[in-house]
Amino acid sequence: MNIDERKNMVRVCKMYYYESWTQEKIAEKLGVSRPVISKMLQRAREEGIIEIVIHDDDHEVSKLENELEALFNLKQALVVPTKDLNKELLSSAVGKAAAQFVLKLIKNGDRVGVSWGNTLYHMVREFPLEKKENVKIIPLVGGTGNYRNEMHSNQIAYELSKKLGVTCDTLYAPAVVETEELREQIIGMPNISAVLQEGENIDLALVGIGNPYSMSTMERSGYLNEQVLAELEELNTVADINSVFITREGTVTQHPINHKVIGLGLEQLKKTKTVVGMAFGLHKIDCILAAVRGEYINMLITDESTASHIIKLTKITQKNEV
Repeated sequence: MNIDERKNMVRVCKMYYYESWTQEKIAEKLGVSRPVISKMLQRAREEGIIEIVIHDDDHEVSKLENELEALFNLKQALVVPTKDLNKELLSSAVGKAAAQFVLKLIKNGDRVGVSWGNTLYHMVREFPLEKKENVKIIPLVGGTGNYRNEMHSNQIAYELSKKLGVTCDTLYAPAVVETEELREQIIGMPNISAVLQEGENIDLALVGIGNPYSMSTMERSGYLNEQVLAELEELNTVADINSVFITREGTVTQHPINHKVIGLGLEQLKKTKTVVGMAFGLHKIDCILAAVRGEYINMLITDESTASHIIKLTKITQKNEV
């Protein structure tokens, strides 16, 4: 390539990349055909005159997703980029990302089970209107009371069914009752029993992962008092899924409250083909770790900072165990 050819090629590149001229316009300006310009641009790449750099802001997020999947044998992880977002924007960002993620998972004919909590509420709030065929939404746990009704399983099931234009069941029962005997009576009622049986045959479960000690929906709903919380902490409890409490190791906590829950049990939940756990915020780190250790979920949605801390903590733990 002589000096004149190179100068001409650089000129074409500047018009195309800097000034956003079309190949047709450049060809007309120089009095040549469009294929000639196309070949010049291609050769400029080959000669190193043009270097294309893609600034992929999602690269780090993709790396976190891959690490979570490998560390915890997850089918899929979704890490939401949330740097420099305040609490309100963080909730909205996670909700929007979770909604798009879940929308792709729901297929016509599916039976979708939902639990309750803050992340599910934001997911449903951001869910797009998109019609599905022969889909049914099933609440996986009871939920009554006056505090934040929009976060309860029945309401989440109803709102999600409206967004998808499908039907839903309603579980007319509290999440936790006073005694085991009362629980047995309630789950024996035909309308309650029918919904619980539906929950055992779902294709997809969407569950929150709660922290009983920090911003707890269950505590604010009146299901937990100081004495029960102290007892749960003594038993190394760190999380709840579907209102069932689990320990740091991922085992079901041996506390009477777990025998008073009206909802799908965790061993039954494990039999569901796809279980998406949703939780974000640094106060959910131990909760998420307990959920994956117990293998109650096989997909995870969380935020960037939480994912990063979980990975670092897990690697440190693994290193110390060697």
